[in-house]
Amino acid sequence: MAEDLASPRINAQYLSSFQNQTVRIVGRVTQLRGEQATIDAAGSVTVFLNRDSHLTLHNAVEIVGKVNPDLSVKVLVATDFGDKLDFNTANAVVDVTHRYKEIFYEGSDP
Repeated sequence: MAEDLASPRINAQYLSSFQNQTVRIVGRVTQLRGEQATIDAAGSVTVFLNRDSHLTLHNAVEIVGKVNPDLSVKVLVATDFGDKLDFNTANAVVDVTHRYKEIFYEGSDP
């Protein structure tokens, strides 16, 4: 299953480094438009939803998805985290996982 994939945690600033790769992004849903949404993950990210995605405007969400060449993300799995998530902590986790890659990612350099 997609949620079982080992995937780096990123935010908007890392999208260009992970094109065509599966990633995890935590952000706040800022816009919903049919099968497309925009999340704020330390910057704006456009995500293309699957039929199992059930996002709520202004809630936090974790997206497991594939980064497209245009830096949008095709959602594989979306998990609603409600409206009480501390985004400073979420972004700190992203920072730490990239600063100390050898601790968080086995083998290759994500």
